[in-house]
Amino acid sequence: MTGYAFTSGLRRTLHRRMAGFVPVRLADPQLRGAAVTLLIADCPEARQASIVVTVRAAGLRRHGGQYALPGGRLDAGETERGAAMRETSEELGLDLAEADILGRLDDFPTRSGFCITPFVAWAPAGAALRPDPAEVARVIRIPFAQLDDPGIPVLEPSAHGDHPVMSAYFEVLGHRMYAPTAAILYQFREIALRGETRRVSHFDQPGFAWS
Repeated sequence: MTGYAFTSGLRRTLHRRMAGFVPVRLADPQLRGAAVTLLIADCPEARQASIVVTVRAAGLRRHGGQYALPGGRLDAGETERGAAMRETSEELGLDLAEADILGRLDDFPTRSGFCITPFVAWAPAGAALRPDPAEVARVIRIPFAQLDDPGIPVLEPSAHGDHPVMSAYFEVLGHRMYAPTAAILYQFREIALRGETRRVSHFDQPGFAWS
């Protein structure tokens, strides 16, 4: 893909590619269900589409201060899709409609004991984000051009398993982001931006993401 402008044409292309992808779903009763949203929004500074990433508030019990996608664990009786939409509303103040969901990616098992189900969503043009400071310390938009960088992924040996730890460098951050968030972004890039199927749930995570 050569054009990243936040247009209806880009939306149609991404929707078509997501519709053609068959996600892997996990059924492991030992993992707690969670869902996240890869929210595609305009990035006026870069004049292109971007993915919205948050920095979690420092006072949160789990993963405070770490990069994340809007999301969280499922409430009782809640679907993954419903949880992703609810968490996007609670964290970013953005209410998504069913038609805004373009598709889903593979479930990702985390070292901290969750099964994350990622959903891809398109933010309406001009939609304002109103992050909840109790949950979100900062909102960052990663432009598609940076997501499509050929230097992604970075793979390093893991001291705790057979699969490498995966990370990705983003200029807007000034340093690397690690799996699971970076791995989910990488899979989205391969499917939606490049039209290729890529599995990522085998990538390991750094020790700081385990608890």
